[in-house]
Amino acid sequence: MEGIGALFDSISNRYDRFNHTSSLGIDRAWRRKAIKSLPKCKTILDVATGTADLCIGAVKRGKTERAVGIDISEGMLDVGREKVRKSGLEGSVQLILADCAKLPFADNSFDAITCGYGVRNFAELDNCLSEMYRVLKPDGQLRILEFTYPQSRFVRFFYDFYFTRIVPKIGRKLTDNDEAFAYFVNSVKNFAKGNDFLAILERNGFSDTSFKSQTFGISTLYSACKR
Repeated sequence: MEGIGALFDSISNRYDRFNHTSSLGIDRAWRRKAIKSLPKCKTILDVATGTADLCIGAVKRGKTERAVGIDISEGMLDVGREKVRKSGLEGSVQLILADCAKLPFADNSFDAITCGYGVRNFAELDNCLSEMYRVLKPDGQLRILEFTYPQSRFVRFFYDFYFTRIVPKIGRKLTDNDEAFAYFVNSVKNFAKGNDFLAILERNGFSDTSFKSQTFGISTLYSACKR
């Protein structure tokens, strides 16, 4: 996990710009939909929080009284802390350097858990999901956003062209880091999607699993709960 943390440290100051530019700004709508799908609650844990967009959004939209974000990249967290400060949410959002495979929280601590485009980066996926299940309260809700590879051949043709010809230029210009870009593309293509990922959630204890594709299958919102 240290290698991934260092990789994201190296692009932390330009990560948001790359995300918004490469997705043509649609990533903001995907996050809003994930937040909207949550019931109101007192505490939310955002795993692989990055620059804290989901934490900030959940508090601003009145979905939670308190949001805690964890990430393995101090650089990303520093950017997130500045965004929290500018939003005036220091009393409601806390960002912590921590590994999802060893969450520093007691059992049944949070009403809901979110993760935006981070699970494909987990070196120990089952351990991380098991930890998320452990700290989630009974009847607590899980929402995971992840990039996915489109199933439609027509959409996939344009998707592949965009990701192999256009996004590399955006990534190199904004991040000056070829390794980060190559990792991003490969991680999306190789990660489990749809029913395959639901099966992984279920084997780690989660119930009532479902998924909803967004924007022609480019992104997917996974939902589950702890019974």
